Order: sequence, then C-alpha cells, then structure tokens
Amino acid sequence: MGDSDDRRPSSGRRETGPRPGTGRQPGARRQPGTGSQAGRRPQGGAATGRATASAHRPASRRRRALSIGRPQVRQQAITLGALGILTVFAARLVMIQGIDPDDLATQALESRLATSTVTTDRADIVDRNGEVLATSVNRYHVWVNQQKLADFKRVEDGTVVAEGALDAAAILAPILDLDESELAAKLVGDDTFVYIAKYVTPETWSLISDEGIYGVEPEAVSERIYPNGDLAGNLVGFVGGAADKQGVNWGLAGMEKSQEDSLLGTDGSLTYERGGNGTAIPTGVLEETPAEPGQDVVLTIDRDIQYYAQSRLEEALSVTGASHGFVTVEDTRTGEVYALADSGTVDPNDPGATDNESRSSRAIEDVFEPGSTAKAITMAAAIEEGVITPGSRFEVPYEYTTSNGQTFKDSHEHGLEKMTAAGILVDSSNTGTVMIGEQLSTEQRYEYLKAFGFGEATGIGMPSESSGILSHWENWDGRSKYAVLYGQAVAVTALQTSQVYQTLANGGERVSPSLIKGYRNADGTVTPREQSEPVRVVSEETADQVMLMLEDVTEEGTGTLAKIDGYRVAGKTGTAQAVGSSGKLDSIVASFVGVAPADDPAIVVSVSLFDPKSSIWGGEVAAPVFSDVATFALQTLRVPPSGPAEELYPTTWE
Repeated sequence: MGDSDDRRPSSGRRETGPRPGTGRQPGARRQPGTGSQAGRRPQGGAATGRATASAHRPASRRRRALSIGRPQVRQQAITLGALGILTVFAARLVMIQGIDPDDLATQALESRLATSTVTTDRADIVDRNGEVLATSVNRYHVWVNQQKLADFKRVEDGTVVAEGALDAAAILAPILDLDESELAAKLVGDDTFVYIAKYVTPETWSLISDEGIYGVEPEAVSERIYPNGDLAGNLVGFVGGAADKQGVNWGLAGMEKSQEDSLLGTDGSLTYERGGNGTAIPTGVLEETPAEPGQDVVLTIDRDIQYYAQSRLEEALSVTGASHGFVTVEDTRTGEVYALADSGTVDPNDPGATDNESRSSRAIEDVFEPGSTAKAITMAAAIEEGVITPGSRFEVPYEYTTSNGQTFKDSHEHGLEKMTAAGILVDSSNTGTVMIGEQLSTEQRYEYLKAFGFGEATGIGMPSESSGILSHWENWDGRSKYAVLYGQAVAVTALQTSQVYQTLANGGERVSPSLIKGYRNADGTVTPREQSEPVRVVSEETADQVMLMLEDVTEEGTGTLAKIDGYRVAGKTGTAQAVGSSGKLDSIVASFVGVAPADDPAIVVSVSLFDPKSSIWGGEVAAPVFSDVATFALQTLRVPPSGPAEELYPTTWE
C-alpha cells in the first residue's frame, strides 16, 4: 500500500517524466534495496521516525506546513491587520468630525478641567472707634504621615543623632508644648494622616519646619480670636461647630450669629486645565471668579465705656451680694448703645468655660417686672391725655381701694398725705399712681405701654431677643388693669426699660436702639446702618414736664444717690419681682434708670441688680452704680456740664 502512495503525484495529475534526482521512468517499480535509503528500516530513534514520517506525508500537506513560515505570508497578515486598524480609526475619525465634533471636544475639555473654591477670612467686628473686638488670624494644623516619619533620620558629622518617631517626639514636644509620651503615641503607626496639633501660630510652625522632620506637614487654616477676652462677649458672641478645610466656623451667638452673612462674604472659584499628572497646563484654560470679602461689622459699642460698665457691675455684685445684673448705656438721640453689660459674661475665646445661660445677653433675653420705673409711663399718659398736670393735687393714703374692690398699698406705711402728681412720682407712691392712672381707660393704659415699647422686641439686631410680656387689655383681670400702672403684671427686658427713658429724654420720640453703627468695606469706607423713623409717643411738652418731675426724684426723692457733680440728672428708682430659679416670682430686682444731663440729654443709663442682699431698694444699690457709670460715659464722650438748674415742681400742697 505504501508503494502505491509513493507513485501518486502531489498535484493530483499523473507524472509525464522522470522525478527530479531519480533516473526512474514513470510507472517503474522501485526495487527493494535500491536507492540510498529506500526500503531501509529507520534507525536512530524518534528523530529518525519523524523524518521518515515526514518523508512519507503527501507532498501537498508538506508544502502547506512549510508555507506558514514564509516571509511573504507574514507580511500579508501584518498588512491585513494594519488595514483593519486603520479602518477602525478612519471610522472613528469620521464620527468625530462628521457626527458631533463640538460635543466631543467639550467633553474632552471638561475632563481636563478642575475647579477649586477660593475663600476669604471672616471679617472683623470692631467698636465704634475701630478697636478690634473679633478678628481672624492665620494658623496651621500640624499633621503627620506616620509611614514617612518612620524613615526619619538626622545625621551630623557622619553620626546619626536622631532617628524615628520617638526621637521626633522628643524634638517636637517642647515646641508644641505637649507631653512627649502622648505625642510619641500619635507619631507611631501606619496611618498616612494624623493631626498632632491644631491652630499653631506661624512662628511655631516655622520652628517645626526648621527641624526638617520627614512626614510632618502643615495645613493652613483660619482661627477666630477675641483680643479683649470677655469684653462685650455677650454682644460679640462666638463661633463654633465643625470647621471646613480653611478652619472657618459658624456664628453661634451674638453678632457672630446675627451678622453671619456680612462677615463671611461670598466664595469665589478658580477653574484651570490640568495635564495627565494633575498639574496645571500653562497655556490651558484659566478662569477665576474672585471671592468677595465680607464686611467688617462696626458696633455702636464704645470699648472703654463697655469695659467700665462691666467692671463696675462686677464690683456692685461683690458689694451688694446680688446674684447677677445688667447695665446699659444708650444715646438718647440716636438709640446707639454705648455699653450693654451682663455680669459673668462669656469669654468668646473659651465659651465652654461659661455656663450656657451666661453665653448670651441676658439684658435682652431675661424679663422681669419693671416696677416703679414704669410709673413714668403712667405720668406721661395722664399728662398727655389732659387728666392731670405735674401740680395736680391728691390726698394719698397708705392703702387705696379701687371701684372694683382691689386694694393697693405703698411700700412704707404712712398717714394721709397731700401730694402733687410730681410728689407722687418723687416718693414713688403706688396708691397715688393708681389714683392718677384710674382716670385713664383700660385701653389707654395698654396703648401707652405699647407705644413706649413694651410687648415687642426692640430690633436691636441680637438673636434671641425677648419681646417681654404685655397681655392685651381685654385679657387683664380686675387687679392687673391697675397693677400695670406701677410696673406690675407686665414683664420687660432691661433694654426695654431703658427705651422708656430714651423716649422721654428725646422729646417724646422713640427711636429703635441699635448695636450696629455700620459696615466697613475692604477699602475702609463705612456704610451707615439704615435707621428707622422715630415714633412720636407723647408731645415734646409732655416729655419735658415728665423729665423735670424725674429730675426732682434725684434731688429730694428716692434717687438722690444717683447725682453726678456738674450734671443735672433725671431718673427713677424701682424695686420689683422677677422669676427666680424656682420658676416663681420669688426674685427681687432693684433698679435705677436715669438720664444725663437732664437739661440737654445725651445718655440714658439703666442698672438692674437681682436679689441684692445689702438692700432691696434700687435707690440704695443701683443708683450709685448709675452715678459712676454715667460719670465715666459723660467724660469719655466729652459731654459738657449742665447749665443752671430749673425750678422744680412742688411735691406737696397745703
């Protein structure tokens, strides 16, 4: 069978001539043993076997096997592959250029763009003279890459003098004022980002940087500081909460909270084109929207007057044993507040060290009965309505019973006294005040209390300001309709009490008190605050008459300790009830509110002391504080002394 295979031509055709290299004719049978290797049994193992097998394969199969290694075939395969790839590229190019080239180009550009936020520091809070009360400073958070720090090594003169986290802790601890062992615990590990100190000054970071310790890096942040400590802390407020990457916190109290939008300004942005390694392409897209810095908030507060008011208040608490108190100093014409002092006020640098109830301004949040200081409203209303004059005569008993059976008493027992309306105010008679006030309708009593500012917030611009308590006259019971005439059955803040006397001192016009003088721009110009229009409460004539009556209070009445050398003073004492820690009206408020100079009013000062132990009378514990604070304020503001005293109204009659 093998011989017949050898005779079959590889092309499938019969051979017509001798095969090359053989001498045999077509059809001649090969004899066994003839030829150099014909008919021999293969020897020499597998290689010989493979060669023999190959020799016996059909010729067509041998040529196909050998053709794969031919260069021409490989070139053809490469050419075909290249043509295929070029065809794909060409199709993609057609799609890019012909279908939506602009959209694809935009997508490509957007993939290379990066945008970062540009922020500005929180703006300052300053007093009326530009003295800084709150500002932002540059600081650093210091962090460590523990893995890099493990390779730290310091060599001097060929000798290793410091190495690794423990030696780094020994170097850094004195600079950062930290315990060395506690710091070392933060430096050892495999973390790549661990804070080791926050709000480090630039000077401190410079010392750290000079040490050249691997893996210790800075993070630039901003810190809010208050250079004057607790000075006006109840007004300025403080920041807190989770800080962003720039260290910016949010206002939590006072002006820091209410003026947040003005202080923060508006963030900007920076958009740039970046390369594959993340760096900006110098000739690429660069678009910047500048950040708009915030505006400095200029307060009406005078730092020196505020400081003195706070200091004198703390001294009064020590002397009288009072639990707490307030002092306010206000401009009678503009309503600008020069000082608003709370005892035990918060230090904004460390608000956590102060009780929660003292972190804001209790002078505008806590309410209490104004007591006798509200009698000035009753006198003004009665004069304005024409039912009395300052010289109107009354026979005033110790006890007085109204037509509806309500009995009222004076603070001190006395017989029937012949007193003028001015005398009733000077002696602070409850019964006499009720006798005058009952000539007014219940609705009139309510309307005048409201007109003088009771029952509504002053709008001073502080968060959490109380509106006080003033029930509608239709809801008053049989006693309240008379008690309101001498400052009971109604509750106010210390600032609302001050507002009554500001109105009388300003010729009968009430202006809204304010803590904000204006806003200072980046170029230093100040935009004044918008002022509300004054509200006419009583006529100028009525206001002047009541002011003269109040002046007599400090001359021969209950407020003689409020006198100021060289200045005429008008004012009123008060002793009233307030809500105590029990939630009941078991606390006492001793107060004095006065105006100076009485002949040309410049300031109104209000003093309130809670639960004084030395005396409960405002004329004894609060009036001296008024005198000292008002004297300092008048001198600071350079207010000239008063002119000659006027003749006062008679207080008694025969």
